[in-house]
Amino acid sequence: MASAAEQLARNMNLGVLGKATDLKRRIWFTLGALIVYRLGTWIPMPGVNPQVLADLFRQSGGGILGMFDMLAGGALQRMTIFALNIMPYISASIIMQLMATVVPSIEAIKKEGEMGRKKINQYTRYLTVIIAAFQAYGISAGLLGMSGSHGAAVMMDNALLFRFTTVVTLTGGTLFLMWLGEQITARGIGQGTSLIIMAGIVAQLPHAIAATLELGRTGALSALLIIGILIMSVGVVGIIVFVERAQRRVIVQYPKRQQGNKMYGGEASHLPLKLNTSGVIPPIFASSILLMPVTVAQFSAAGGASWLDTFNALMGRGHPLYLFIYSLLIIFFAFFYTAVVFNPVETADNLKKYGGFVPGIRPGKNTSDHLDFILTRLTVLGAVYLTVLSVLPELLIAKWSLPFYFGGTSLLIVVTVTMDTVAQIQSHLLAHQYEGLIKKAKLRGKRG
Repeated sequence: MASAAEQLARNMNLGVLGKATDLKRRIWFTLGALIVYRLGTWIPMPGVNPQVLADLFRQSGGGILGMFDMLAGGALQRMTIFALNIMPYISASIIMQLMATVVPSIEAIKKEGEMGRKKINQYTRYLTVIIAAFQAYGISAGLLGMSGSHGAAVMMDNALLFRFTTVVTLTGGTLFLMWLGEQITARGIGQGTSLIIMAGIVAQLPHAIAATLELGRTGALSALLIIGILIMSVGVVGIIVFVERAQRRVIVQYPKRQQGNKMYGGEASHLPLKLNTSGVIPPIFASSILLMPVTVAQFSAAGGASWLDTFNALMGRGHPLYLFIYSLLIIFFAFFYTAVVFNPVETADNLKKYGGFVPGIRPGKNTSDHLDFILTRLTVLGAVYLTVLSVLPELLIAKWSLPFYFGGTSLLIVVTVTMDTVAQIQSHLLAHQYEGLIKKAKLRGKRG
């Protein structure tokens, strides 16, 4: 199976893709949905002076707020209808997953199978509305007290009307992106939420490259440093590909069994445990958790509160407090999400049910403890990898004021989502090839 998939990936071309009509339809749907998303990031929110807002963002857009603007594809800086992006939905998903581990009633719903999954998704949507409305109200309150360098106000309409339109517009934009992401997952290719975030990052890459070259032209960065940055980016991409493909294969043996005069089974297989089981989720989750207090604080700092200025300074680029909190959240979510996607006890029970066992380990609890021990060590390495990848570029950004798009988090999201999407495309092509072989076999059988 693996060799067939590799051969198909090598021979994949437009002719094969043209014959896979379902795959072609899915790809066109995904591209169309992402174009709609990118158009929405340029539709301004009513009642905001974009020139004054851009001026203020340049003054206070560093630190975590700059990262949020990166994840939003520049929509936050332009204060468009998609300024909150998909982050409230991600925050709601985090909260529901946490509650499913500590609240017995929600945990019981989660175990109801497909019906339980639909209920959890519905609760997540309701919570998304609440979080998005809260964040939108905080942004509207902050914008009311802001003014540009020449005294021009950011808000151009009646205060009460502005609050109402801001909450409705930003909440509606988030709900639309939530629906769009679900449609991409169901009718397109790839995971919709991740693709939306990746599309925003990729769309801003040309601007980031131009900004870096401009720094070189003005003498702020040397040509040697720019070359070093490009080499570092290529090296980071290589490390990401290597680690994301790295696996710890646990040997699983199945006993022989006799049916009639024939012997069946006895073959050995393996259980693949990824080095980074949590994938790109921890940095995104960590960013979304930091979004709520930091966004409101940085927009509200224009009102003149000194403690908000202090808070914003502490959460600036490369500041120890920001890096410490960000690292802790990444490590926590690396372990938390790994526990969500892989249950050693359930895996050990399934192996025991089908007669499989790990050589040298007794089935049942001993097997689950063995798998948990291996997974914990792998998660430690994965958490360190994610933390270094996300924090080390922040130090370089703080020193040389480079765009966030050359940071480890952005490259991690782009590379990981691209790899997952390509894998889905290859699986669709492989299924299409097998369908064609089955049809040919049936035709030959009828002729025979």
